[in-house]
Amino acid sequence: MDLAQTQRIIKNTLQDLQKDELFITQLQGENREKTFASVEEILTTTDKIIKSYIRVSKDDGRIVRIPAYRIQHNNIAGFYKGGIRFNESVNEEEVENLAVLMTLKNALHDLPFGGAKGGVVVNPNDYSDRELNFISKKYVQRFAPDLGPTHDIPAPDMGTNEKIMDWMVGEYKTIHPGQNYLGAFTGKSVDNGGAKGRREATGKGTFFSYFWLLHEWIGKQKSLHFNEVDKVHKTQYEKLKSLYKKHVDEEEITIAIQGFGNVGSVAALEAYASKELKHRVVAVSDHNVTLYNPNGINIPGLITYQNKNGHLPESKGELENIGVYADIKGRGDILTLDVEVLILAAAERQITDKNMRAIKAELLVEGANAPIDAAADQYLNEKGKIIIPDILANAGGVMVSYLEWKQDRITQFFTNEETLREMSMQMTQSCEKVFNDYFERKLEGIRYTCYLHATKKLFTLLYKQGKLF
Repeated sequence: MDLAQTQRIIKNTLQDLQKDELFITQLQGENREKTFASVEEILTTTDKIIKSYIRVSKDDGRIVRIPAYRIQHNNIAGFYKGGIRFNESVNEEEVENLAVLMTLKNALHDLPFGGAKGGVVVNPNDYSDRELNFISKKYVQRFAPDLGPTHDIPAPDMGTNEKIMDWMVGEYKTIHPGQNYLGAFTGKSVDNGGAKGRREATGKGTFFSYFWLLHEWIGKQKSLHFNEVDKVHKTQYEKLKSLYKKHVDEEEITIAIQGFGNVGSVAALEAYASKELKHRVVAVSDHNVTLYNPNGINIPGLITYQNKNGHLPESKGELENIGVYADIKGRGDILTLDVEVLILAAAERQITDKNMRAIKAELLVEGANAPIDAAADQYLNEKGKIIIPDILANAGGVMVSYLEWKQDRITQFFTNEETLREMSMQMTQSCEKVFNDYFERKLEGIRYTCYLHATKKLFTLLYKQGKLF
């Protein structure tokens, strides 16, 4: 989903809410029409776009200037919140779209945050630690007036990690002596006020959203009734029941994971180690290769290699050295493999109108942000594929970021078990309301259902806080 597509879904949900006579009954007639038009204007535009150029002194003596962004979409639900990514594909429209998605994600999960996002146009693999440290500190210097624990709270994203967050919070502390600084950034190291379990949270939450739908929701459904016009819902429901039957019969569900970073590798390990829902992880990929073995892949062995080398093995010799057996394919091949479940944990726009007809997986989980574009999303949904969208599936990270921000304010630190328990409880509540609503009300898509809940929450807050006069 790009920015225009995201805005279009927001508009569609607001149009449907306007027709719902039970939603904010005080608004009637012309006043109702004007109020909804105002909310549409607010939610499809952005509060603040900040762009700067970071001047970096390279190790070889060259000076480069790198574009950097911080975009704050909306803070009606709470302080701005969103990650900072270091990636050479970063651009203003991408960052703005991700900021909008953060607003919707936090609203969907009832987190007390608004939406923001940051980005630096840089490939971190091309820079030394000294250079990355310099970029991180310069980023904070450039955007310091617009950041803070009670204003805008960044976190890690693609290309950044706890080390970079530690550098950034250190620079924030230098710029703001004597002020509360720990809660200014989340995703920090545990020694520096970070939450235990934060690094794994997005991957665990991504897997949990799928696990809960199949193991908990479908497993406890008695039966749902579908009319002739509910063909898509019926097809999706029957596919979920079929996958659940494999669980009952103690058969393995085949699963592939695109992306083997913090999200993908954790989700792959969750599937590999799951005892309650058996899986056979037949393929994983990163930015270089796809590794495929129809009999299953040794995920712990790959994680050990990845942690040491920063990428998956790229040759038969490297695979043999670590006792992993797999065929080596092109990095994009993972998308069209004959598997039952596909977790997308790489980057945006991976499935488009160019490859959507070749997708064989019946259930897709968006661990990354916006990996399926609008045309592919509509096509796959109409074919009866089940898509668990990004704002539902990958919210584990921001949920744990909220706990980190909270513990930094009250200096009461959560254990790893407490952190994961809180995340699981929150994900359960979110999944329950979305999947119940989607299947019982026969709404037009799971993504649409998520957006409907989010815009309803944001509309209510704007109305209650008197922002629509």
